[in-house]
Amino acid sequence: MARISSGILLYRRDEPDVVVLLVHPGGPFWRKRDLGAWSIPKGEVEPGEQAEIAARREFVEELGCEPPEVVRPLGRIVQGGGKTVEAFAGEGQFDLNRFRCASTVTIAWPPHTGRFQTFPEIDAAAWFTVSEARDKILAGQRPLLDRLEGLLAAPGLMGKSGPD
Repeated sequence: MARISSGILLYRRDEPDVVVLLVHPGGPFWRKRDLGAWSIPKGEVEPGEQAEIAARREFVEELGCEPPEVVRPLGRIVQGGGKTVEAFAGEGQFDLNRFRCASTVTIAWPPHTGRFQTFPEIDAAAWFTVSEARDKILAGQRPLLDRLEGLLAAPGLMGKSGPD
């Protein structure tokens, strides 16, 4: 059964651009990777859990702060490895100096040594223009940037940070 994750693409208007918040995975496999390695803050949806609830939980765990009160659906995408991601967009602020990831992952490291090490699940967060984000984000998540731009271009949404 394919895994389903859910996350929130945080954005803000930084005239003349829109900027988005992406996170970089922690651990030794990702340490030297940059282009095509970043992601929206996301995590697995538990059985019976609503996708938006999971997205909000993961946002707090990975960034250490509450997500925006209002989020709008961006729909589902399927990443290259088969993982389905259901995403939401929310306008808000995030001070990078307050980044604190509460989630860790324990893996065998170095490989084949029988030793295990614990690493933060996310080791960095950064704001990027949508154009910059296209290079930074995982290829399978690029459609989320297109969907965000479409959402923001819809009549009645530009200039509003709350519900219509």
